Amino acid sequence: QLQASGGGLVQAGGSLRLSCAASGRTNMGWFRQSPGKVREFVAAIIWTGSSTYYADSVKGRFTISRDNAKNTVYLQMNSLKPEDTGVYYCVAGRVRAGVGQDPERYEYWGQGTLVTVSS
Repeated sequence: QLQASGGGLVQAGGSLRLSCAASGRTNMGWFRQSPGKVREFVAAIIWTGSSTYYADSVKGRFTISRDNAKNTVYLQMNSLKPEDTGVYYCVAGRVRAGVGQDPERYEYWGQGTLVTVSS
């Protein structure tokens, strides 16, 4: 069971940190769905934490990390823009599936947490 938290309302240029209770030896990631748009990949991290992968739209602004001792994955979001608004979903997938933008790599999906960025 994946449980994401940390969403909220923030002004453009601000920051938020999302957290997700991880599920052991799995790759983890975040997707988001903005109003009127299709679900899109945001970031992913392999189970050891040694490799990360980002969507071009968030590269340089968002950082994904994990603390396996706490079984927690984080998404630090800086320089937020109104177009970052959406429901953010924590996802997990088997190690052998690898990480990337394909949602099929992730078989476990959390409930989502809403992020709203005002202009």
